[in-house]
Amino acid sequence: MSAIHAARARLPDGWADDVRVQIDGLRIGSVVTGAAAEPNDTRVDVLLPALSNLHSHSFQRAMAGRTEMRRDGHDSFWTWREVMYDFVGRLIPDQIEAIAALTFMEMQEAGYAAVGEFHYLHHAPGGAAYDNPAELSHRIFAAAEETGIGLTHLPVFYHYGGAGQQPLQGGQLRFGCDPDRFAALIDAVRAAPLPEDNVIGLAPHSLRAIAPDDLARVLSLAGDGPVHIHVAEQTREVEEIVAWLGARPVEWLLQNAPVSDRWCAIHATHMTKAETQALAATGAVAGLCPITEANLGDGAFDGPGWLAAGGRFGVGSDSNVRIALGEELRMLEYSQRLRDRSRNLMLTGAGHAGAALYLGAARGGARALGRDAGVIEAGRLADLVAIDSAAPALVGLRGDALVDGLVFAGGDGLVRDVWSAGRHRVHEGRHVARAAIVARYARAVADLSA
Repeated sequence: MSAIHAARARLPDGWADDVRVQIDGLRIGSVVTGAAAEPNDTRVDVLLPALSNLHSHSFQRAMAGRTEMRRDGHDSFWTWREVMYDFVGRLIPDQIEAIAALTFMEMQEAGYAAVGEFHYLHHAPGGAAYDNPAELSHRIFAAAEETGIGLTHLPVFYHYGGAGQQPLQGGQLRFGCDPDRFAALIDAVRAAPLPEDNVIGLAPHSLRAIAPDDLARVLSLAGDGPVHIHVAEQTREVEEIVAWLGARPVEWLLQNAPVSDRWCAIHATHMTKAETQALAATGAVAGLCPITEANLGDGAFDGPGWLAAGGRFGVGSDSNVRIALGEELRMLEYSQRLRDRSRNLMLTGAGHAGAALYLGAARGGARALGRDAGVIEAGRLADLVAIDSAAPALVGLRGDALVDGLVFAGGDGLVRDVWSAGRHRVHEGRHVARAAIVARYARAVADLSA
């Protein structure tokens, strides 16, 4: 057992002083307020529940800064995707593992305790199978083990190259599985020994990458794990699905799939009011990736409409062009302000916008990953983050105003310590394996650049 003593902590019912959190294995054993620190306690200033990063494609971290040159003509998500496909064609397993480790480490240093890896890179270049069909999933597992991050692994079913069952092409061949091949992949993934807090779910990539007849069989493989799917990220995507299936993506899913509170709708950017209300009523989590959505020009999610319908949300770093927890939440709120020309929109009623964003994303992200976390409470996984209120961006702020400062005024470096299911891998702002992880990543990127 170990214990943390926090001068202040944000508990489910509000703030408390002198909080001693005992960690029993992976979980919080007890939470005692008004307690004195004991000699071997890890002493921190402010303790918060750590967020889960609910949507990541870790390999894309190595693309950051490489896709910002405009070509002749209109640049969009679709032209970015072609660059990504070209990049995918050059990656080998060792590089994929090295990039994932760097990405997961940066997530922890940013304050995330867990990640949902939306993993669609399954095969060798050209689509040939590895001897182990789960070879690249195992590389993700190795990166998660090295960093200690909590992992919800989401193998992606990706059958077709576009709406209307278009053939796979180019980089997509590394993603492609028919239902039989995907079932074999899921079996191989589930055979791997994993830490107790890790979760295996699955992800039909999007309606444009699957066929309606495939969906029921693929969902039968999910068991009681989470189900994630890209929906309505781009207006062109919505138009293509309407032309093919006769309904908008969210509308079609609600009519034809067992959408429930185990589901996470990634992006869900372009929904009608009726879709927003109906999807929220299922209990599904909206998986929002504001930095990536801004980088790719996707559009802005209707946050106020979603919250008014009782919807849950979480955030993810998606393409990992920038891994910054506070900035992710800030971008979410600012996208609403720019669209509606108003302020403090990502909450219902009166209150602190930053705290509502942070605490809502903590609960929603944990739910989306099938992870028993998101609050500081006995029995929950010990996913915890400590921050320093003496930092210039936070000095003088108390209570939920402190979280407002973290979200809206803070930059990098406010996170001091992070525990992922009790694994204390970030100390004084740095991951314990940073040097080795960065060195291996640098070699991988140098080889790719060459």
